[in-house]
Amino acid sequence: MTLAAPAATVADDSPAQIGALRAYAHLYWTLARQGMLTQFQYRAANYFSMIGLVVEPLVYLVVWSTIARQSGGSVGGYTPAGFAAYYIAWTLVRNMNIAFTPAGWEERIREGTMSFHLVRPMHPVHYDIGSFAGWKIVVIVLWIPIAIVLSLIFHPSLQTSIEQGVVFFVAIWLAFVLRSLLLWSLGMITFWTTRATALFEVYFYSELLLSGRVLPLTLLPRWARTVGDFLPFRWGFGYPITALVGPITRAQLYLGLLAQLAWIAGAALIVAVVWRRAVKHFTAVSG
Repeated sequence: MTLAAPAATVADDSPAQIGALRAYAHLYWTLARQGMLTQFQYRAANYFSMIGLVVEPLVYLVVWSTIARQSGGSVGGYTPAGFAAYYIAWTLVRNMNIAFTPAGWEERIREGTMSFHLVRPMHPVHYDIGSFAGWKIVVIVLWIPIAIVLSLIFHPSLQTSIEQGVVFFVAIWLAFVLRSLLLWSLGMITFWTTRATALFEVYFYSELLLSGRVLPLTLLPRWARTVGDFLPFRWGFGYPITALVGPITRAQLYLGLLAQLAWIAGAALIVAVVWRRAVKHFTAVSG
């Protein structure tokens, strides 16, 4: 009789859990669909935005390709064609990494729209991630012709497998979720202070240098790679690119996915804990 009670409890709870999962799935589907349709209405604006982001990797590409040619044809194992492959993949990963920023949090607090988010039936983080997810679908579609044009100009060397392509596709979505949660965690600082710009800049400059955004991680000094191993930045940027263009072993390919999932779990825990305290603080101040 004692053993039967927990089983009954599980059986009673399972329909509610299934119902909750369906509710979340419906929410994400609805938000993603709305985001996708909205962004398709602004195709020209999205293209100009993406073209603007292409300027940054082109600068890196030209610089590192020149260094490679002057160093006997390669540097750190990357040839000019290898750098071309890296930075063309960079353009998609960078666009996938765009998420709700701490600056948006400041605006919500300053303009008083945070109260609206507090009365929503589900945690506000789901609304931000779901809406941006729809935009990412548009980004992938619009990126393809840009990648074709860049490939015709710079002739990348891409020796990848179907397996790597599949892992890359999964990795860019996990990178988007990870960066969304990290920026959410950072943005919640604005519940306590509206002067967090310096802290935000420290975060973004650290990400810029240690994520694989400026240059492939293998070209960083050993001490910088060691520091980067204890931070989440590489899993949101450098790893997805390397998963596609290499060099990477099969073990590293899947360990990278596990690392992404582990950091997502950690970031989600931070969001959950900080959010409870932030809401209490916000309610007390508003009251």
